Amino acid sequence: MTKSDLYYRSITIKVGSNVLTCPDGTLNLERIAHLTSQISELHKLGIHVILVSSGAVAAGRSMVTNKIARDPVSERQLLSAVGQVKLLNIYSEQFAANGLTCSQVLVTKQDFSTREHYLNMKNCLSVLLDNNIVPVINENDAVSVTALMFTDNDELAGMVSSMMSTDALFILSNVDGIFTGMPGEAGSELVSLIREGEDDLEKYISTTRSNFGRGGMLTKCRVARKTADSGVAVHIANGTRDNIIFDLAQKPDQVKHTRFEPNSPKPAIKKWMAYAEGFAKAEVEINAGARAALTGAKARSLLLAGVEAFRGDFKKGDLLRIRDKNRILIGIGRAQYDKSVALRHLEDPRYRPLVHYDYLFIYPEVH
Repeated sequence: MTKSDLYYRSITIKVGSNVLTCPDGTLNLERIAHLTSQISELHKLGIHVILVSSGAVAAGRSMVTNKIARDPVSERQLLSAVGQVKLLNIYSEQFAANGLTCSQVLVTKQDFSTREHYLNMKNCLSVLLDNNIVPVINENDAVSVTALMFTDNDELAGMVSSMMSTDALFILSNVDGIFTGMPGEAGSELVSLIREGEDDLEKYISTTRSNFGRGGMLTKCRVARKTADSGVAVHIANGTRDNIIFDLAQKPDQVKHTRFEPNSPKPAIKKWMAYAEGFAKAEVEINAGARAALTGAKARSLLLAGVEAFRGDFKKGDLLRIRDKNRILIGIGRAQYDKSVALRHLEDPRYRPLVHYDYLFIYPEVH
């Protein structure tokens, strides 16, 4: 394999807990070795690879016996704090055996809360990659116990791949991709390609969660759509399959999996805003005309004439969740002025937009 054989020059890879663990909950060392070997080979060819790895809690389960935990949150903190050490030691040994150095990057969703935090994170990962070091990223479960947790590492991987503008995101689970029913059931078929604007697939997706992870296929689908909308090709594939990373990197058309076709790349500010819903200071409710304008093919700003109501206070520069009259979340935008200014000019149709389209992100699923 040579660099010219590869589809992508930069890849974010998310590996789920069910890929990394055995049925009894212990880490599958053979599979971890196989995955790290593939990643190492890509790095040696000059392909930047970022690894977002689950498995810390699962690793902790195999290490802590007779645990004393007051509640599920305490148990997760306990297992992740212990398991993260074991997981990173394994990755460090495996990458070293392939002649590479890896780094640990533990993050919380708060690390993406402001543009300053966001750019600091981006700079950290850029420096690691420039020095040929493999970043191994995981949520810091020992302290991430608030409502602002990532849904799971799928969401974290989507944010990282969008932030770093990698060519592709590989989400490796223990199934081949997205099916039109439960995998393995009669009549259930693999959806091999999902293009922007296609019918909502959520009705087909099982909400059943894995034994070890927090999310499920529904989360993967939502993350994949949002990430593809930012310009990153997303592949959901079976991480238990031999050479899956090599095959996706070289010949994705020949691999049984689900691919989300990427949209045109978004500006950096909108990539950050796409995942900033939880950091919004307030909400604005818009009328049907404004909804149609914002979700149309042409970029539009949010005018005060389209505003029905405000919920919560906000200042210039704060993020606003934008909802329609049915309370459906349409997008997120940055306010150009304070709420007090907006209220004074609410009846003036000529007043400048509340949110300029340069600082407005519309979620792809509402088009």
